[in-house]
Amino acid sequence: MGNTATGPGPGPGPRPGREPEQGPGHGPGPAAGTGSGADPGLYGPASVTWQCHGDPMMWIAGVRALYLQALHPRAVRGVMENSDFRRDAWGRLMRTADFVGTLTYGTTEAAERAGGRVRAIHRRLSATDPATGRTFPVDDPELLLWIHCAQIDSFLHVLRRSGIVLTPAQADRYVDENRVNARLVGLDPAGVPADTAQLAAYFDMVRPELAAGPDALAVDDFLRGPPVHPLLVPGRNLLWRPLAGLAYGSLPGWAHQLYGRPAPSPRGVTRRLRLTGRVLRSIPAGLRWKLPPGHILKAMRRMGPASRPSPYTLRTSAAILDRPGRA
Repeated sequence: MGNTATGPGPGPGPRPGREPEQGPGHGPGPAAGTGSGADPGLYGPASVTWQCHGDPMMWIAGVRALYLQALHPRAVRGVMENSDFRRDAWGRLMRTADFVGTLTYGTTEAAERAGGRVRAIHRRLSATDPATGRTFPVDDPELLLWIHCAQIDSFLHVLRRSGIVLTPAQADRYVDENRVNARLVGLDPAGVPADTAQLAAYFDMVRPELAAGPDALAVDDFLRGPPVHPLLVPGRNLLWRPLAGLAYGSLPGWAHQLYGRPAPSPRGVTRRLRLTGRVLRSIPAGLRWKLPPGHILKAMRRMGPASRPSPYTLRTSAAILDRPGRA
């Protein structure tokens, strides 16, 4: 899914566009203070991204991102025409989680290789514009930018609203750090929002192009009640629906208006997000991180125990983390 905004991007530099494929070494760089000669990857333990992406609320943030991304008619059409979304939604969600995990905690080589695979797949795909009937490439830079911004906004919003304390400078740094993510899917980081103000300006710019068409409503319907084996229906209703409802509730008010469903009380959503965060974070991290594919545990073995990610580390590391990033 992506963005069809016209004109210059909200970030510094030129309008968003595909960037020539680059080799390792174009991300934030080796992490400071790791005390290890091992490869920290594209982010490293000194980054906000490393410390936050191990939080269990990232799963709810990922569902919020799906709701948000589906509001771009061309972006969601690209997904519908090129994937078996309804039959393989779980697989798609897991592959996305694997990609984010590889980029965050994998080696530089693994991250670059994962990005190369995604670019190669997208390069071969096209879809039909629901408004004009014209064919467009799935790797249209404007669509890639929409997908990226919806994802980063969702990750940051859910983490902070569920109780992760980030200073404004750390939030800006998170947005800036993840421009390396945008590069790996084929965007020029110079045209990608570099802080929270630029991210908000981007959404203001693109909102007139968003709509809840038939494809978006199909995604909404699926997320509210994904098909499962009949024996699993009670578990789905008990566990999945409240979490998906929470992800939907955390959307901005204008997204609720587009979907045409009543917006829940913002205070109520915040309370539920904080409660859910407390419950999920009470599960021992070592147990949560054993779930496949185990990126965090592999990173800790590579980098040492001091690299253990925890957003609480950020409360005492602001002086280190709040320096300008290098996307």
